[in-house]
Amino acid sequence: MSEAPKAKPTPDIKPPSLLDTVFSVLASFFGVQSHENRVRDFSAGKPVVFIIVAIVLTVLFVLGLVAIVKLMLHNAGV
Repeated sequence: MSEAPKAKPTPDIKPPSLLDTVFSVLASFFGVQSHENRVRDFSAGKPVVFIIVAIVLTVLFVLGLVAIVKLMLHNAGV
């Protein structure tokens, strides 16, 4: 069986930085992404980095929600 060729970054597309990756993951949370960022992410980005950033941001989001709910319940006297 032959393997599908792996996409290699083209010379004019540079790999996304960590900050670019964070912004791309945040944009994916809201379902918005520019076409050129999507092209950059899929042609030059590493999937593992996107997965790790997405997991970290999801955990931070959930912990933030838990903290807000606890704060509200504490202030409500429950």
